[in-house]
Amino acid sequence: MAIYAIWNNKGGVGKSYLTFQLASEYARQHPNKKVLVVDLCPQANSSSMLLGGMEDGEKHLNNIHGQQSRKTISGYIDDRIRSPYVPTNSGAGYITQVIQYNNKVPANVYLVVGDEKLELQSSRVSSATNPGPNDAWRIVHLWITDLISDIKRSWNDEDCCIFIDCNPSFSIYTELALTAAERLLIPFSADGSSKRAIKAVLSLVYGQRRQLGDTQSEFYLESNRYNMSLPEIYMYIGNRLTQMNNSSASAFKTVVNEISDEIYSVWQSSNTPFCIHPSGATRPTNKKSFKNMFQAEVNDANTASVVSGSLGIPIGILTAGQRRVAGVTITVNQSQLDRQVPNLRDLVERIE
Repeated sequence: MAIYAIWNNKGGVGKSYLTFQLASEYARQHPNKKVLVVDLCPQANSSSMLLGGMEDGEKHLNNIHGQQSRKTISGYIDDRIRSPYVPTNSGAGYITQVIQYNNKVPANVYLVVGDEKLELQSSRVSSATNPGPNDAWRIVHLWITDLISDIKRSWNDEDCCIFIDCNPSFSIYTELALTAAERLLIPFSADGSSKRAIKAVLSLVYGQRRQLGDTQSEFYLESNRYNMSLPEIYMYIGNRLTQMNNSSASAFKTVVNEISDEIYSVWQSSNTPFCIHPSGATRPTNKKSFKNMFQAEVNDANTASVVSGSLGIPIGILTAGQRRVAGVTITVNQSQLDRQVPNLRDLVERIE
């Protein structure tokens, strides 16, 4: 079993879209293994896509949110706020089998549904870290670890794969997700702000100083204080990269290489944890072997990407032809699918 957090300290990189596609494709490739998505982003976009997309998914989300007993991530957080320092063992009560709402997603995909109410709860979660017991910070930061442990026990600890969709900002929920995760997937888009965001990830999570004397994050310092493990960098993923012509491809490649160089320099000069994969692989010895192990790229499928997310149809099973989205007929071309589907399948094959 492995637990992956999908996070970048920047919005708009397709984090939730990638979560939706990775979980669906991983489940398709591993039909005998349970796949769990924990949606810790208050926007709940990955939940919306998994539950059926822009129309059906939003309708299902509204119905789930409207239930008296809120079977969502915020329902679990309510449990923990009432009992901040003693595990509630209630996590298994908050899972939803996605196929009950969307039959386009494999039956082995399960979801802890996202919820915008997380925003309203965040200050109370943060307040629980202090005052309290001497190790209140540690206990609160294990809430999502406890949630996942509860679910695993309900599944008799059978092998599974878990994806956590994180809040793009470095909020208390991002900290809880990173504490629970074993591995980190960092999606990025090919622009200058993504390079700055990658630097922020390395600083906030792993204590990398941009300038001599920079203050390190409380999360990094407290994690070290309590000897809590940090997730290992598994891959950085250029997500939905646009390659329309030679000049565009060249421009995007330049930015991707800049980001790759930034992460490679960290690999060379620090103790930041990286996850060598696949199991048994040898440690990279140069930039080329490093990129082969840790870098991935997913091309933009343009209209097909939009249709996939809007209708909750994983792009791996989406077919060419006409689709109705919000009352408008949209044509999906096979050439669009051919740009992204092979990338996505190859990427998932690299996830253990």
